[in-house]
Amino acid sequence: MGVPADQAFDHHMMGIALAMAQRGIGTAAPNPSVGAVVVAPESGEVIARAVTAPGGRPHAEPLALELAGARARGATLYVTLEPCSHHGRTAPCCDAVIAAGIQRCVVAIEDPDPRVAGRGLDIMRRAGIDVTRGVRAEEAHWLTRGHIVRVTERRPFIQLKIAVDALGDVPRGAHGAATFATGPLARATGHLLRARSDAILVGHGTVRDDNPDLTCRLPGLAHRSPIRIVLASNAAGLETSRLAQSAGSVPVHVFLAAPPALAAAISDTERDAASRTALAAMGVAVTPLRTVAGRLWLPDVTEALAAAGVTRLLVEGGTRVWQSFARQGLYDEVVLFHARACADRPVGDDQARAVLRRVCGPEGLGLVARRRLASDDMFVFRAAHAPRRPATRLVSAAE
Repeated sequence: MGVPADQAFDHHMMGIALAMAQRGIGTAAPNPSVGAVVVAPESGEVIARAVTAPGGRPHAEPLALELAGARARGATLYVTLEPCSHHGRTAPCCDAVIAAGIQRCVVAIEDPDPRVAGRGLDIMRRAGIDVTRGVRAEEAHWLTRGHIVRVTERRPFIQLKIAVDALGDVPRGAHGAATFATGPLARATGHLLRARSDAILVGHGTVRDDNPDLTCRLPGLAHRSPIRIVLASNAAGLETSRLAQSAGSVPVHVFLAAPPALAAAISDTERDAASRTALAAMGVAVTPLRTVAGRLWLPDVTEALAAAGVTRLLVEGGTRVWQSFARQGLYDEVVLFHARACADRPVGDDQARAVLRRVCGPEGLGLVARRRLASDDMFVFRAAHAPRRPATRLVSAAE
C-alpha cells in the first residue's frame, strides 16, 4: 500500500529541497539545479540533503543518498525534478534511488527531457516505490525553467535587467565610463543576478559607452562571473574593450552580423576583419550569424547559447537590445531597478509598468515581487507567456 502521505509535511520538506536547488542556480549548467532531501518517515528527521554539484555532476539524488548511507533504506526522498532514467556520463538516478532502498519518492515536477519524460517515475513505481508528484510544482517549474525551455524551446531562461534613474530614464555612459542610475545596494543586487546566471548579454553600444567588465564583483563570488556575450553589427574596436582584454579569465563570446555587404567601405571591411583577428588571438569566440532587416536574428543567438549549455541568460542592455528581445517574446522575467525621487516615497507599481512600456515595451507582464533597496525600488515581473501556475495535482503510486 505504500507510505501514507501527509500533504502539509510533504509541502514543508519539498520547501527544503527547493531551498537547496536555489543554491545551485548559476552553477549547475548545462544541467538543471536540483534539490534532494532524504527524510526518515516515522520521525520526520532530515537525514541528508544535497544540490546538483557545480558543472551539473554529480546529480543531487546520488549525493543525498551517499550522505544518508544505510539510513536511506526505508526513507522518503524529496526531489525538485524527476530523477533521470537515461545513461549519460553517470548512471540513471532512478537506479540509485532503487538501489538505496528508498520506500517513497516525492517529486515536484516531471522532467520534459525526452530521454526522461516520466520514465524515471515509472521505473521507480515498477520497483515498488510509492511515487507522488506535483508537490509545490509551480515553484519548482519556475526554478527549473531554464532547463525546461532549453529542452522544449531550444533557448535559455531569459531575464531582462533594467536600471533607471528617478525620472525613469536610462543614463548612458560616456568615454568608456558607466553612469549609475541606482545606489550601491541595488547595484550589489544586480551583481547577485549575475552570479545566478550562466551568461550575461549586452549590445555593442553598451560596450562602447560604458566599457563594462560584466563580472560578478561581490565578495567571494568572483568565480560565479557568467560568460559574457556581446551582440554587434561589426567587430571594429571591440579588441580594446575590457571584455576582450580579460577574456583569458572570464569567457567572452561575440555574435556578429554576417560579413559586411559589398557596398560597405573597403576601409571599414578591413578594420572589421582586423578586429576579428585580434579578438580571436585574445581568446574571444567570434560567431557570425544571419541578419533580418539588418539586425541579428535573436532566435539564432539564443539557440546557439542553449546548444552551448547556457540555461540562464541575463540581458543587461541597452535599450535597443531590451526592445529587440521584447519584440520577439524572448523573455521570461524582467527585473527593474528604479531610483526613488524621494527616499520616503516608493515608486508606484503603475509608474514602474509605465517605465517598462516606454523603455522596453514587453506586454502581459505580471508583477510577482517588489523590494526596497535603500533609496531604490526593485520590481520583478514575469511574462504572461511563461506558465506561472502549472498543475499541482497529487498523483499516487496507483496512477
